[in-house]
Amino acid sequence: MTKMIHKKHIFLIGPMGAGKTTIGKHLAKHMEVPFFDIDNEVIKATGADIPWIFDVEGEIGFRSRESKALKSVSEIDPPAVISTGGGIILAEDNRRFMKNNGFIVYLYVNENQLYERLKKDKKRPLLQVGDRKKLIANLFHERDPLYKSIADIIYTPRSLQLKKVIPELFDKISKRE
Repeated sequence: MTKMIHKKHIFLIGPMGAGKTTIGKHLAKHMEVPFFDIDNEVIKATGADIPWIFDVEGEIGFRSRESKALKSVSEIDPPAVISTGGGIILAEDNRRFMKNNGFIVYLYVNENQLYERLKKDKKRPLLQVGDRKKLIANLFHERDPLYKSIADIIYTPRSLQLKKVIPELFDKISKRE
């Protein structure tokens, strides 16, 4: 464990399947700070799972709830590690909010790696389409420039072993924050 005093939240952004939740939990533990996952916060606030929200309210309804959850968890003190949903950066207001209220880490994974990680996923509503590979490519090309536009650092995990990833990422954050 490495306790460190942070003045800002650390927002983890990137596509679904990049490892934001897994890395976020371990990074927060390493730093001895709270961890929040925006998707889980939406589920807690609504009492419904994300596929149900998409079915009933559509993507627009989900994105609205996601924005509210982002602002809600950002009010806590001390600063935390906050894992965001892959589409949170679609709203300019969310991009501006994160830029003004935290340090942003883009967990970069290329589109081929994403496809390999997500090709059998049955839980994510956006992926329940015929041509999953094309959808992942389209989402990647739409969102990658938005992630890059607000990122304080872009981090590509060179290992799948968390015991290597977490100290490396922590070191990069410490040098930039």
